Parts: sequence; structure tokens; C-alpha cells
Amino acid sequence: MTRIIAGFAGSLALKVPGSGTRPTSDRVREALFSALEARDAVSGMRVLDLYAGSGALGLEAVSRGAAHATLVDRSITTAKHNAAIVLRQARGPGKPEVATSSQSVQAFLDEARTFWDLVFLDPPYELSTAELERNLAALAPRLSPDAVVVVERSVRSDEPELPDGLEWERRKNYGDTAIYWLVAEAD
Repeated sequence: MTRIIAGFAGSLALKVPGSGTRPTSDRVREALFSALEARDAVSGMRVLDLYAGSGALGLEAVSRGAAHATLVDRSITTAKHNAAIVLRQARGPGKPEVATSSQSVQAFLDEARTFWDLVFLDPPYELSTAELERNLAALAPRLSPDAVVVVERSVRSDEPELPDGLEWERRKNYGDTAIYWLVAEAD
């Protein structure tokens, strides 16, 4: 079962698409968000969740104080449902916004005109490194200064080459999952 871990929607169960997805484990999400909150990279931020699946990463960020999340996945129905139930939990002023898109990730990024502060890129493990590199190249010009990009891949996947505008910060393995931390290059 996938659930929101903390924030105003903490413990809320989320639906998961029937096939073709690999939800990020609670353990990995908790470690990820602990590190993001320690660097003040969630509260008030604009978040982009690419290859969103259930939307758990973007919705976790919203529950923990992100101002806006955009969830992108070709099969967006489950993420839309989950966004609606998470937003029903929000109370008071400053209610977060959640947008969804059923475009392919590459088409969405090629047309994007918005800037993001925090990006989750959690493609299917079978996505080629070349396609991931195209995603990163299209994403780099859409990042705000000091933006953080978190990429989730199989530990067996090739490390992608980064485009101009992004630099490595670190890599952390959790079992079969590798989490890459990227940051927007300083000017």
C-alpha cells in the first residue's frame, strides 16, 4: 500500500496504477523528504513530478507544504484521483494547487514555460538512458535558481550524462533503487 507519510494528508492511502508502475517505497520517500526538508526545499515550492504514476512524490510534497505540484504521466487517471483526495484534506488559507498532464514527459517539457524549484523524475526502469538524458536536457532551462532534481533509477542503470544547467550533488542507493541528487548550476 502506498500512502502519504507526513503533513496535512499524512497516513492517507493512495491508489496505485494497475500495471507498469513501481511506486517509490515508504522508506525511500521518508529518507528523500527528510533530506529535502533539512535543506528547506519543499515548503512553498513549485514541484514537478515526472512519470508520476500514483503522484505519490508530488502529493507528498504538497502535503508537506509545497505551494504547487504538477503531475505528468501518460496514464494520469490514478494521479488525478489521488490529487483530489489529498486536496480535500487541505485546510485554511494558502491551499496548495495541483495540476495534471497526460502528455508524454518529453512533449510536456518541450512545451513548458514554467519554472520549478523541485523536480522528481522517476521513470520506469526500462526507460533508456538516452531518453532520460533528453528529458534532463529539456528540463534544465525550466529550473529556478537553486532548484533540486531527484532522479530515481535502478542501481543497474547507466548514469546519465548531464546537460548544461545541471550538476551532480550525490547518489544514494536503497536496495535496487539509486537516487541521484542534481542541482541547477550556479551562474
